[in-house]
Amino acid sequence: MSLFAAETRIVRDQAGRSVRVPANPRRVVALAPSVTEIVFALKQESRLVGATQFSDYPPEADRLPKVGSYIRLDLEKITALGPDLCIAVKDGNPVDVVSRLEMLNIPVYAVDPRSLDTVMAAILSIGDLLNAAEAASSMVADMKGRVSRIRQLASGAKERPGVFFQIGVSPIVSVGTPTFLHELIESAGGRNLAAGDTPYPRFSREQVLALAPEILIITSMARGELFQKVKEEWMGWRELPAVRNRRVHILDSDVLDRPGPRMADGLAQLFDIIHPDLAGKY
Repeated sequence: MSLFAAETRIVRDQAGRSVRVPANPRRVVALAPSVTEIVFALKQESRLVGATQFSDYPPEADRLPKVGSYIRLDLEKITALGPDLCIAVKDGNPVDVVSRLEMLNIPVYAVDPRSLDTVMAAILSIGDLLNAAEAASSMVADMKGRVSRIRQLASGAKERPGVFFQIGVSPIVSVGTPTFLHELIESAGGRNLAAGDTPYPRFSREQVLALAPEILIITSMARGELFQKVKEEWMGWRELPAVRNRRVHILDSDVLDRPGPRMADGLAQLFDIIHPDLAGKY
């Protein structure tokens, strides 16, 4: 190993920990799909030697060796890849696996993306880690500009329609105030009808009907025909304002619930749905 490769520095991660990391990481394992996306977006994918299950964007990421899901990491598979850095997410990755990696002298840097601002902070942090600070700054500047323009348009809209955002099918699960999906709905000029202290509240069908959403958005970790089936079931309830006005939509969950560079795209999609009269004006 060259002296340059062996150089290290101490950084503070988004979990508030001091971590000694390589000055020029060469073998990185991304411990969440969102981290994988960020690394690819920064054009630093040559450093990646492993990723987690469902790290499928961009398509090239699907070819990386997999080390389990982000909530069930496989320690042996990670160590077998010989990483000099793992990039984790504070909420989701199991603390015991992170601790064991650190005991094996494999540094683990944690990001903590809980909002649009902290997603952008995570991008900047990963850019700094991978010597891609300029690319990260440019990406974040673009995201900030798009978010700001959409928020400005939304703030001037004549109405804020009630939105029910369904992320779970059986039971019906929505998103409360302590989630970045709530922030996206509100930033796009909607009213989140599931707002409240519970991050992911459950609802009966009767409760959703009582909320009378003007817009119903369906997204789920499940794939394929399930999306369309759920939409068809809702379309049978003609007294629902969203159904009556044909404002039931299916969106790609990865664009919305994966905290990475595509969140600005997700916000734009929501804005176009919530305020079609202003679509594309940002």
